[in-house]
Amino acid sequence: MILILRGLVVHTPKNPFRETSALQAFSDGGLAIAEGRIAAVGSFAEVARQFPGARVQDCREGILLPGLVDTHVHYPQTRVIGAMGYSLLDWLEKRTLPLEAQLADNKLARELAREFVKLLLRNGTTTALVFGSHFQGATANLFGAALDAGLRVIAGQVCSDRLLLPQLHTTPEQSYTEQKMLIRRFHGRGKLRYAVTPRFALSASEAMLEVCQTLLQEHPDLHFTTHLNENTEEIRTVAELFPWSKNYLQTYDRFGLVGQRSVFAHNVHPTEPELQRLAEVRAAVAHCPSSNAFIGSGIFPMHRHLRFGVRFALGSDVGGGTGFSLLKEGLTAYIAQRYAQDGVNLTPAHLLYLATQAGAEILGLGEEVGSFALGKAADVVWLKPEERSTLEVHFRQLDSVEQLLGSLFTLHGEAKVHKVWLEGREAPLD
Repeated sequence: MILILRGLVVHTPKNPFRETSALQAFSDGGLAIAEGRIAAVGSFAEVARQFPGARVQDCREGILLPGLVDTHVHYPQTRVIGAMGYSLLDWLEKRTLPLEAQLADNKLARELAREFVKLLLRNGTTTALVFGSHFQGATANLFGAALDAGLRVIAGQVCSDRLLLPQLHTTPEQSYTEQKMLIRRFHGRGKLRYAVTPRFALSASEAMLEVCQTLLQEHPDLHFTTHLNENTEEIRTVAELFPWSKNYLQTYDRFGLVGQRSVFAHNVHPTEPELQRLAEVRAAVAHCPSSNAFIGSGIFPMHRHLRFGVRFALGSDVGGGTGFSLLKEGLTAYIAQRYAQDGVNLTPAHLLYLATQAGAEILGLGEEVGSFALGKAADVVWLKPEERSTLEVHFRQLDSVEQLLGSLFTLHGEAKVHKVWLEGREAPLD
């Protein structure tokens, strides 16, 4: 049975940083779904004529968007959100790492995994690159919860062997063994993929980074993710730990960890050689604007990334970030660029692209999700404004789709994720 979703359909099948007509919208649109894939998109009248016997879901209250793509989020940190008054390293030491150490308890890990997956879906996120746990069992619980929910997740067991809590340390040999087991069990299972995930160079010895290199050599289709140039104190410490490195990125690059399947979170304080290298190998950056502001790391140099041709997309960075909503991240990115010295003049089309198609592209999923292009997986989010809210007034009064989209990002707190479809199947949000 073919399903047609009828309503305001909006997506960015093209890159607005390169093309002026990247935003595509249909005010009374139709989105046809067949066997979990996008079968047609256009005006409702045209799509209905194409599929005369289809079932129609009326979604005209609100807006239909592609499923959102979060390129950096921490599964163990849901309950850390809102820890005020810290910079990165003391935030880790005093608030975050003690909670992460509790995930040695498998019962708690399972509870947090289910909670985490539901919160992603309730915020419209259907694809995510996730930092797992330092514990093998807890990371397996994350994969299991994502599999049960039908969420598209790329994740891995976090590996560190120094300068954290002792409970979070492992040995290179143990990390290799445990990660191999997780790869065999989950990588390529349904919509799950594995990402080799050292926490950051500060907490990973050269021997641990060699383990990461070996795993990528043995499994070339794995992803890689970690942190980079988030905080000036962090950068100084990494330079002391790796005296041979010319910059932070080189601590990873020496071990073959910088490539097209690599995503580095933050990169708030990059050097020109680092930007050149990222662009050269088509590695990407997860831009986490609310976390950068909340922890006081700085403003993302978006203009410099664009100038060098470095790919980037949005990440919520829960729990340094201020919540799971990528609409909120879009607004925060917009505001930060408004007062950055060389800020980029972002439009609603840019924000939607960064929350959807850009994320899909840097995760190697650009042909699978991120827009409503024909043949892609039918991951769809239906957002509705809350009754009697300012956003509802805007939905009733605004004629321009771009203005309405700007209102959606600005007033995101008044938008409710009403339904989510994963490959054409409605996902339970309760």
